[in-house]
Amino acid sequence: MGGLCYPRAQMSAPPLHPDDIHTSPGDVGQDLNHSPLLGETLVVDPRTTVKLHKCRLAVTSGPDTGRSVVSDKERLRCGAHPGNDLVLVEDRTASRHHFEIQFTERGYLLVDLGSTNGTFLDGRRIERAYLSPGSQIRAGSSVLTFAPLDEEVTIEPDREGELCGMVGQSMKMRQIFGLIKKIAPMGVSVIIQGETGTGKELVARAIHELSGRTKGPMEVLDCGAIPPNLIESELFGHEKGAFTGAVSSRPGAFERAHGGTIFLDELGELRLDLQPKLLRVLENHEVRRVGGNDVIEVDCRVIAATNRDLMKEIQVGGFREDLYFRLSVITIQLPPLRQRRDDIPLILKRALADPEVVGKHGKKRFSAESLGLLMSYSWPGNVRELMNVLSHVLTFSEGEEIQPAHLPPRVRGQVREGPLPFNEHLSFKNAKEQLLENFEREYITSVLTRCEGNLSRAARESGLHRKSIERLVKKYQLDTKGMKSR
Repeated sequence: MGGLCYPRAQMSAPPLHPDDIHTSPGDVGQDLNHSPLLGETLVVDPRTTVKLHKCRLAVTSGPDTGRSVVSDKERLRCGAHPGNDLVLVEDRTASRHHFEIQFTERGYLLVDLGSTNGTFLDGRRIERAYLSPGSQIRAGSSVLTFAPLDEEVTIEPDREGELCGMVGQSMKMRQIFGLIKKIAPMGVSVIIQGETGTGKELVARAIHELSGRTKGPMEVLDCGAIPPNLIESELFGHEKGAFTGAVSSRPGAFERAHGGTIFLDELGELRLDLQPKLLRVLENHEVRRVGGNDVIEVDCRVIAATNRDLMKEIQVGGFREDLYFRLSVITIQLPPLRQRRDDIPLILKRALADPEVVGKHGKKRFSAESLGLLMSYSWPGNVRELMNVLSHVLTFSEGEEIQPAHLPPRVRGQVREGPLPFNEHLSFKNAKEQLLENFEREYITSVLTRCEGNLSRAARESGLHRKSIERLVKKYQLDTKGMKSR
């Protein structure tokens, strides 16, 4: 089932504050497309406006007068080095990397980068200071003027109903697609929030594919799946001999993502003591490997995802507020599948039309009754669970039409009643062992499916130790890789 399309849940996008995102009452219109399986006309909700942050920096005095740059990136660097955003070509007194302007939750922050002659803001030498509209910055012999150019942009719901392998015709899906297209070319950090199985990684991959970094690598790191004693090494790398088992040096995820995108999945699981180190990497764009002394510059876009409410985690001391605001320039909220049921027929239609599926199972379609059951089911495992149910019915249905009997009992709404089934010809001990094995297999498969094959997450949800989960996976030869979102 490798060719199945996974539709992406809906996004909303408040860049920093709730009042940054609005809807326009009066902009409601009808979509002319009809649901191919339900036959109903879809209504497009009001358009969304998002506040986007960018600024202008212009040389107003000195040998490079007239040079300027407009940037919507999280940081804007200025100096004599040609790799800067604004290059002071003629100013011989400017340092190679003189200063940078960072966009933070509090505004635009001017940071001196260890320049030889210092950075001055409105006549005062600074190391770090917040800028105001019209602020005058002196670097070497140059005076530069800063101006914020923040603007509100209308995000139109996309009309294609498909993007980067994702499908969906609901208003929520189309708003997501429109938003992805708008923010992908920007370099800003993004946090994607949503329940397990809503498809956060597919959204991250779409942002990467539509960005200017698409030719660079996309590095994925699941913060919840890595043992606590290895997470720092996985993030930042390590040198040979840094710890027991470090037989050679190894770059971390940030180094491997240089020039591209790093996707930090399940960010909410990151240990509290590592969060300041991650924040420093985001602010300074450099890492130091575990056991190493050298500083390594990294350039990558950061996209993070979590199924936790990070604002609640901040309130209880489980997550750093400064790290959250550093990452949440754009926040994307993915709704569960039960909140966008109208996309289910399209998801299934696209999946059944996949050449790999047709070649293996022939042409298939859902009966009206079976489709109704799928539409009314709550889908706690979201799209991942829907795809697993589809795999189930394709395995057990023989005719062209998929009937309710082919669906798993939980989808049909059936609850086991009466005595548990057992083989009365077995001894008490063997019958009991068989019942226990059936329960273990069904339970652990259900939990792992809901957790997309993530053993650590399954351990937390089930209340079992990770080693117990590993033992059950090995015992029943479960394919956890096949449970992951694609």
